[in-house]
Amino acid sequence: MKYASKADRNQPEIVAALRGMGAVVQHLHMVGKGCPDLMVGWKGNTVLLEVKDGEAKPSARKLTPDEIEWHRSWVGGPLYVVSSSAEAVGVVYALSMSAT
Repeated sequence: MKYASKADRNQPEIVAALRGMGAVVQHLHMVGKGCPDLMVGWKGNTVLLEVKDGEAKPSARKLTPDEIEWHRSWVGGPLYVVSSSAEAVGVVYALSMSAT
């Protein structure tokens, strides 16, 4: 039996930055099985974020086989891999700008 994944070291910082810009953040990392870590809603847009620790060794930043399969099969809205709060905020902001 596989256990749900734990949050990356930088996930709390990323969540705080997103909430600081007014986004609503739902943690999904507990779902496991390759599901992305965060669902973010901002200004009528929803995006899924897979969080990787940018300070971890390169092998620890790779998508797991479950994540690769989940990402490959996803046919919904945007899904991005981010490794910092600046990157996460930038993705969410850019998506809202392209939707207007």
